[in-house]
Amino acid sequence: MERTSSIGRKAMARQRKAEVMIAGEQLRLRLHDGKLIKDRRYHLRTYPNCFVAQELIDWLMSHKVAPDRATAVRLIQHLMDHDIIHHVCDKRPVFKDAKLLYRFRKDDGTFPFNTEVKIFMRGQRLYEHLIGDKNSILQLREEHGVAYQRSFPGCQLIDWLLQNGEAESRRRGLELCRALQEHGIIQHVAKKHDFFDSGLLYQFCINFRRRRRLSELLNESEQDDDEGVAVSTQEDHHSDSPFVVRKSPHQEGNSAFQSVVSSKDLKQVTSGRRGSLNSLQLHSAGFAPLVSSVVRCNPKSVLRRNFTCEELLAPGAPVIKRVLTVLGDALGWGFVVRGMAPCYVQAVDPGSPAAAAGVKVRQFVCQVNGQCVLYLDYRTITRLVMTGPRTVVLEVMEPLE
Repeated sequence: MERTSSIGRKAMARQRKAEVMIAGEQLRLRLHDGKLIKDRRYHLRTYPNCFVAQELIDWLMSHKVAPDRATAVRLIQHLMDHDIIHHVCDKRPVFKDAKLLYRFRKDDGTFPFNTEVKIFMRGQRLYEHLIGDKNSILQLREEHGVAYQRSFPGCQLIDWLLQNGEAESRRRGLELCRALQEHGIIQHVAKKHDFFDSGLLYQFCINFRRRRRLSELLNESEQDDDEGVAVSTQEDHHSDSPFVVRKSPHQEGNSAFQSVVSSKDLKQVTSGRRGSLNSLQLHSAGFAPLVSSVVRCNPKSVLRRNFTCEELLAPGAPVIKRVLTVLGDALGWGFVVRGMAPCYVQAVDPGSPAAAAGVKVRQFVCQVNGQCVLYLDYRTITRLVMTGPRTVVLEVMEPLE
């Protein structure tokens, strides 16, 4: 049990690092598209594929990725700390908002392709292959009465690796799968078991195709530092899900998104403007414009009164049941889920797919894509939505006024 817990902690740390790597790569591609990265000459020497720090900060500000220059510097420093960006002469370990040249390590071949990175890239390639397979083994499956989206039996993944030349033998396949688990790429659906060549169900922990927001990664890093000092003993009744939306009082007519990570009463949240990128633009750009302000808050519940699961299911309960289909766009779905059980909708972005589908605040979430979630907490529901298909079918209970 202790070994499983230790593996889980290491996998979580590696998974966070993987998120930073993906976000960094998405930013790199976007900067190349914007011609911000190019060959530059300084002191009679040409530095290929680099950018000026000051220009990058200007770009982050103009594209609403950061609310101010200080935050933008912290975002890029976070990438430097993970060996994604470096000074062209490696003379400055600290990112400076000045006319200095920096470069992505992937553009000059200095990225450290250690075992961890190689496993990550292998996992990303396998994920893309499996997602694109018409007869993919990633399917809705059930284990111990609970259904899991895009899950697969361990033995079937090894079969697939052998059939596609990804492993020389079952033993090699098992070793690869266990490495993927240890590096936070895949996990048991209930996080209870190591990887076995058996019928136990597993899932990919990382949706490699989801756009990453630099501010979210910075928030996670800061919260990790905070948790090293104190651990909250409060229950998570007022915690938000990662796909969070809130109307910004400073931006009339625009939708503001807040990305909240986690399990503490006081959370770092960031807001941004909803874009209108289509799927092709999103793929080439990497991620959408983001931050317009940074605040610390923990909004009060919108519920007029609390309900228990039993009250909602009781005959004659004062609720209306509705089935809503939400087709996510480039920025997600556009609603906030809160609570431990039952979970409810805390907020809905007026211009989002959720609003268009009829999702409203104070609705209780009963099912997600046919799976009963009434007794699940917001984290589990979040995972089901974010790792599932873009089209989400919700069954909700709406209290009568």
